[in-house]
Amino acid sequence: MSNQFVEVTEADLPQNLKVLWLKGISAVEMQNHSYAINLINAVLKEVPGFLKGRKLARQCAVKLSSGQKKKMSAMGAMISGGVNTMKLSSAAKKDPAAALIQIEKELEKSPYDPAINEVLFETALMMGLPETAAFALETVREGAPENTKTLHKLAEYYIGNDRPDLATEVYNDIVKQVPGDINAVKGAKDCSAKASMKQQRWGEGASLNELKKDSAEAKKLEEADRAAMTRDQMKEKLAGLIGQYEQDQNDLNIVKQIAKLYEELEKWESAHAFYDWAFQISNGDTALKQKAEKLGDKVAKEALNALETQLEEDPNNEELRVQLQEARKAHALGSVAEASKRVDQNPTDPQLRFELGEALFNAGDYSEAIPHLQQATRNPHIRTKVLLTLARAFDGKGMHDLAIKQLSDALADLQAMDSTKKEVLYEKGLIHSKLNAKEDALGCFKQIYEVDYGYRDVANRVESSYS
Repeated sequence: MSNQFVEVTEADLPQNLKVLWLKGISAVEMQNHSYAINLINAVLKEVPGFLKGRKLARQCAVKLSSGQKKKMSAMGAMISGGVNTMKLSSAAKKDPAAALIQIEKELEKSPYDPAINEVLFETALMMGLPETAAFALETVREGAPENTKTLHKLAEYYIGNDRPDLATEVYNDIVKQVPGDINAVKGAKDCSAKASMKQQRWGEGASLNELKKDSAEAKKLEEADRAAMTRDQMKEKLAGLIGQYEQDQNDLNIVKQIAKLYEELEKWESAHAFYDWAFQISNGDTALKQKAEKLGDKVAKEALNALETQLEEDPNNEELRVQLQEARKAHALGSVAEASKRVDQNPTDPQLRFELGEALFNAGDYSEAIPHLQQATRNPHIRTKVLLTLARAFDGKGMHDLAIKQLSDALADLQAMDSTKKEVLYEKGLIHSKLNAKEDALGCFKQIYEVDYGYRDVANRVESSYS
């Protein structure tokens, strides 16, 4: 099919559609998201390639939708938001522009639905709208990152469009979800190498071995390929990158490399500053935004630790004590606000639910923390941490039996006596002690004592029981 459509910017809209678009923006500002979608869809009907409008419509849909998951019909056909996606796909082959309107209506109800977004992807390709196609799969990456099948498709799409840098980021996201995905691990490594070669503008005819004949270039390549550099090597590389940064402060790749090196050197303030700048000069890269926010939180925690150390050295300093209390309160409230924003943007992500639940717990709001933590238990990779925090929230509310239940569930998933299992056992022992269940508490402490005599105060607790 020949490309009948093109992707356009706001400036390319005819005057009558610009009026609708501005009304749509006003509706968003007034929090009237449903009306905004209607206005934007009217624009998209006439100009399907207006990607900025499609993105705004999706943001509005996220606000309105509860993000319902896809489900299967009895016959095995994919059903999403009540519509058979096979029918949508078939309709797109006959008349993609008309099908696109119906697809948007379904995505209004379920914006993160993987199946419908894949139909949007295929339809956009038919219409010659490559950026819209990428956006469809990026939406799944944002809202349903556990759907690694779609993420693999997105990575392959970027590879096919000669964007190994973007493919690398997608593969890294897959590995976060499924650390054992060998194809993703290999894909990330291969694409990272291709992106590096592309950045250096090496000729397509030159092989890596040929390039390594130059001894100076070989040294640089070997250093770049190392899984880990010494601190001196990192500092040396950082100095070179800073020089390049001073020549062009808007080179995103250089800024990201500097941020990563500062992070590896544990220079948290500098890492936060460069990740924040990287996000500002990127095209709204959510991964960079999250990284900047997390490092900002890290910087705040470091400041708290410094205050705590000062107070330990000067315990009678009441002014310092008040300052620490206020800093703790401000940090807790700030963490809750930031975590709430991330959950609003991506309500189906268990990791973000955990971060919000943990922030609420740290702020002392146990009742609000519990439902978010319960939702976060869906992610098996963080389940133990979630159950431990959930237990502490129940304990904070005096619901000790429920706290013990969470810790028992966590222990059922743990085999080796590692630091995590010790922490869970110790917490369980403390709660049994509160309930005056001495034998149960001692049983927890003894399990730790048998393998780690020096863990916290377990030696004293166990040995005193024999006195």
